[in-house]
Order: sequence, then structure tokens, then C-alpha cells
Amino acid sequence: MQIDLEKLKTGNIRSLSKFITLIESKKPEHQKNAQKLLNEILPLTGKAIRIGISGTPGVGKSTFIEALGLHLISKGLKVAVLAIDPSSPLSGGSLLGDKTRMEKLAQEKNAFIRPTPSSGNLGGVALKTREVMLACEAAGYDVILIETVGVGQSEYDVANIVDLFSVLLLPGGGDELQGIKKGIIELCDNIIINKADGDNKQKAHDTMVQYKSALGVIKTDQKIGANVLMSSALNNEGIKEYWSLIDKTYKENKEKITQKRKRQNQAWLNKLFHELIENKVKENPKLQEEWNQLNNNILNEVETPLSAAEKLINTLFER
Repeated sequence: MQIDLEKLKTGNIRSLSKFITLIESKKPEHQKNAQKLLNEILPLTGKAIRIGISGTPGVGKSTFIEALGLHLISKGLKVAVLAIDPSSPLSGGSLLGDKTRMEKLAQEKNAFIRPTPSSGNLGGVALKTREVMLACEAAGYDVILIETVGVGQSEYDVANIVDLFSVLLLPGGGDELQGIKKGIIELCDNIIINKADGDNKQKAHDTMVQYKSALGVIKTDQKIGANVLMSSALNNEGIKEYWSLIDKTYKENKEKITQKRKRQNQAWLNKLFHELIENKVKENPKLQEEWNQLNNNILNEVETPLSAAEKLINTLFER
């Protein structure tokens, strides 16, 4: 698969799409070529604002992202949306198809929407999302919006690849506030109470006050912001205010964000190293045979797990 990097650098959609397909390919030769090209484009990356947006199903993430994307384009910015869809257990493809959920945004020439199947990744973040984000930056996109599958482990994963992380919640979150994990609130730079319209306005305001109190008692050096806002993406309310806050926070905390990205790259290395080790294990027939034998030894209580693990490591790294 030939990728024209010169066309990619000019923002050519076809070249970008082909590059992302190469990045997401599971073929070893494609993976090798993709990494070579990624190294070449690294000097062109890092200039975009990276924003993660998560939330419970039905909270209106896609409507919010579309309204935000249209607002950014009206300000002369190029926007890439990487929407991590649940994967089909049969085909492995995306189930939801964000281009059908963001019809207006998809028609804009300065918008790029890429639904990516999560491939069963429990974190809700596709395995290649980081690399795809770099490709979009090299193609000249100013803002990268990453929409995750839902609430849970996905917050931790997406927070580790973006500059600022926002969670959308529904009005009337009093009970939800009791059940939400402290760790999730620690990760949020912004909480948006969406669907704050009609009869929900007062309920949304009360929910906003509750979350502001919750954020006020949680201190962490990892957070760059601690804000709670209301919005009605359907009525395009609160979108301008959200972006103004993001823009202001980003400009005032560039050094913090630079350090945050460095920590993220270190964590990325650690994660990829362990993934590659796991792949080596799966690709080694001799190791798989020994694994089965040692597993039987453990089940029959003739060997300790530590002893078995050390033998597997010796087999994996033998020359």
C-alpha cells in the first residue's frame, strides 16, 4: 500500500484515509511500513489540541461533538473526529457509524470523521487511536476530538492520550454522583451537563452545583482544569462557552500540557512493550507447547506458578 506523504501533508483526505487504513492493518508488513512513515511525520505532529469526550450512552455525545465541530470550523479551524465505535462480534467492524450520526459535520470540507472499531478493547479506545491522531495532526488538523464508547475503563484510557478530558452527564445526576468513581472525577478537566433544555434546565443547574462541589474537594496534580458547565447540544447552547474555556485553558497551561504529553509517551511505550511481548508469546509455537505443559504441571500441583513462569521467560528470550 503506497502512501503519498506529500499529499498527506496538504490535508488530502484520500491519502489520510489510506494511511489510517495502513496503521490499522494487522498485517506485519503493513505495520512495519506504518511505523516507518509515522517516524517520518513526527516533526509535523503535536500542534493540535487533543480533546477526549466521553459519557454514558444516550447523553448526546455525537450531537455535542457535531455542534462543537461546526463551531470550530466557523472559526476557521480544521477538525478531526476519531469516534471509537463498539465492534461487531461477527465482522469486527463499527456498529454505529458516526458519519450517519454527524451528517452536517461530515459534509464540511474542513472536517474529517473516522469511525474506528474498538475491536473488543475494553478500554473503549481503539488500539491504534494514538497513531491515527498523529496522522491527522500531520495532515494539518487543528483540533482532534476523540469520542469513546462509554463510561468505565475508557476514561482512563482516553485521558492518557489527550490534553484535556471532558465527560458529558445527564441532568439529575444526584444518585449518579453517589455511584461515580472518585477516580473518574479526578481525571476530568471538564464535566458538561448536557440536555439542559426545557423541563431539564433546573435539574441540570442543580446537577452542575453538585458536581462543582465534588470537584472542589478533589485535588490532583494531573488535572489541568476543574470546571462544570451546562449545555444543550440540540439547541446549540453552551458550545461557544465550552470552547472558550478549552481554548483559554490550553493557552494558559502549555507547559503543563507539554509535560503531560511526555508522561503519556512514556506510558505508551510501556503499554506497547507489553503488547509486543504478548504477541511474541502467541507467535511462538514452541512456547505455546511449553505453556500447555507447564499449565498442566500447575493444575496437577507438581510445579509452582513462579517456576513455570521463569521457564516460559527463558524459552521466550533464548537465542
